[in-house]
Amino acid sequence: MSRVCDKCGRGTVTSAKRSKSNIQTKKQSFINLQIKTIGGVRKKLCTKCIKTMTKA
Repeated sequence: MSRVCDKCGRGTVTSAKRSKSNIQTKKQSFINLQIKTIGGVRKKLCTKCIKTMTKA
């Protein structure tokens, strides 16, 4: 399953989580994807894109 927005192309962001002893472990932050039907086509859109589409 792809974790990328079909409209804007945003995806996961990787970063480093640091413990108290400054040990680095990699972590991923996933965007909030929702499946919406637009014009009879199902698309995965991030909530930021859905919010801007309702404004316009």
